[in-house]
Amino acid sequence: MASSAPSFVVAVLGAGSMGGAIARGVAASGTADVIATNRSRQKAALLADLPGIRSYALEEYPERNRISAAEADVILVGVKPAMVPELLREIAPSLRPGAIVVSLAAGVTTATYEALLPESVAVLRSMPNTPALVSRAVTGLAAGSRASEADRARVRGLFETVGVVVEVDEEQIDALGTISGSGPAYVYLLIEELARAAEGKGFSPEQARLLVEQTFIGAGALLEASGEDPRELRRQVTSPKGTTERAIAVLQDADLSALFGRATDAALARSRELAAGS
Repeated sequence: MASSAPSFVVAVLGAGSMGGAIARGVAASGTADVIATNRSRQKAALLADLPGIRSYALEEYPERNRISAAEADVILVGVKPAMVPELLREIAPSLRPGAIVVSLAAGVTTATYEALLPESVAVLRSMPNTPALVSRAVTGLAAGSRASEADRARVRGLFETVGVVVEVDEEQIDALGTISGSGPAYVYLLIEELARAAEGKGFSPEQARLLVEQTFIGAGALLEASGEDPRELRRQVTSPKGTTERAIAVLQDADLSALFGRATDAALARSRELAAGS
């Protein structure tokens, strides 16, 4: 006898890279039916053939955000921050009492959502990162004033289909975004620069990429498998008076701590500018 389809429905409005990753993870877990919307046919087509996902292009179905919101128990808002208020006004009359709306948009507060949505609707803010595409995301989650423990648990379960979840107060969610949200880009930049250094020492681009990427992948896997503090793993590689110690000294002289502090402060300032609509 075939199993029945899940009765729980998740709508992802603006299922781009991040929203699409969440849609894939939820659908693959079998915990919910997923409705995804995108503006273009091209983007909608990327999800159209996946089991458990109904994917719509707004250029073909202009009312599909509103209709999808009316069908859903949980609505993930994945549009750009500047587009959020207009979308919320569009879907607000269609939301079911008891529905949960989850923001994927950087910088937009739960207060903004709650002001534009019915009082019967709970709101949470999320801050996932791009490793959601391979089910290795870190997602920050903050509850609005109307979200119950059951609402939080339900949304947490959705994001756990694509990785791990850290629950924080909303005051911390933008700062979290500067660490785990933007963090993959910092890692990729380090990979780029180390590969450039390898090429400068005579390795071909292909060799440099292999050396550096597999070193990062292997170091991350060892960190995860060992459960050791990264400082201890670094100590194990850094023999006294050896080559690694000399290299680490140069990096520490560059004051990486202050550099990362300034970088994450800049990201936080931009998040606040987005929230202000600038």
